Amino acid sequence: MKSQFLHTNGIRLHYLDYPGPEPPLVLLHGLTANAYAFEGLIQAGLTTTRRILAVDLRGRGLSDKPATGYSMAEHAQDIIGLLDALQLDKAELVGHSFGALLSLYLAYHFPARVDKLVLLDAAARLHPQTREMLVPTMGRLGKTTSSFAEYLAQARQAPYLTIWDESMEAYYQADVQTNADGSVTPRSRPENIAECLTQGVFAEPWTEYIQAVQQPALLLNGTQNYALGAPLLPREFAEETVAMLPHGQYREVWGNHQTMLYGQGAQEIVQAITEFLA
Repeated sequence: MKSQFLHTNGIRLHYLDYPGPEPPLVLLHGLTANAYAFEGLIQAGLTTTRRILAVDLRGRGLSDKPATGYSMAEHAQDIIGLLDALQLDKAELVGHSFGALLSLYLAYHFPARVDKLVLLDAAARLHPQTREMLVPTMGRLGKTTSSFAEYLAQARQAPYLTIWDESMEAYYQADVQTNADGSVTPRSRPENIAECLTQGVFAEPWTEYIQAVQQPALLLNGTQNYALGAPLLPREFAEETVAMLPHGQYREVWGNHQTMLYGQGAQEIVQAITEFLA
């Protein structure tokens, strides 16, 4: 794996390049996550299927963090710039949560650049109490913790982490910057993530996009409890979105919105992606 940077859409974008068969899969992470969120899929063998390009979206990980500019349009131009820089005419996209919505946005607005879509636990509608469910993950932003060990210990207490997988540590390590005194602070800024929601997720007509997307799409749904005794994406909402897609498929996988990316869930996701892309 190589850690790479390129300039696109006025920012420096960071991505991880894992060798594998061409053409590459472009992986787009969730709202507050980073490129290492997919380490569980890598460990489960995803690179035997394709070369992997896992992106730190703007404002996350090691990518630039402009003060503003977090609409879906800005995110999409970043990814189109990535494809242009790497001379990729078309891409197969795998997106988790926010990254899945970004994948749908790209498929609708740039149909000639997107070949197939794998949507990990995202749909036109999520659980009605999604805001409350996201409090633990959103609450860490903007806070400084005395050490990475303490930060990791706190992260492991999150209600949605019903398992612990060693590949999760790379994600949490990439989530924070280490300060001079050894304390750590999340790299993502709360004000930027808030703009991703207000100017991005909540500002787009997702039903219109979903009904118009012509590319083959596979929606993988982790239906175990995430918070408040329920999944973040209930199966009926996932199936509702698949029914809207002109060429959509549905598949349930082990785990919840977070744990589906690791362990048994990761193995099932890799198998489903391999079959879908064959």
